[in-house]
Amino acid sequence: MSQSASVWMVLGLALLAANLPFLNERLLGLVPLAARTKSLAIRLAELVLLYAVVGAVGLLFERRVGQIAPQGWEFYAVTAALFIVLAFPGFTWRYLMKHRHAHAH
Repeated sequence: MSQSASVWMVLGLALLAANLPFLNERLLGLVPLAARTKSLAIRLAELVLLYAVVGAVGLLFERRVGQIAPQGWEFYAVTAALFIVLAFPGFTWRYLMKHRHAHAH
């Protein structure tokens, strides 16, 4: 895989992973929870975990291409901010849009 393709793959994975906590009621999209809805705290914890997973995938791609460049705190601050921006559509859908709820009569 070319370097350009791996960059786009990581960005696409980041977009999906950043929105996953807001688009379902399961833990990491897989494990059903006892509560009917996930709390914001659980969603944010998932967001942090998925940020680390996407970062690990990016690191694996970088390792395949060549030498891994050392990163300072600035790199992690920027990539975390980008990940939060990528999560905005899911957050907006979950918390800022009105949803119809079926009422049992």
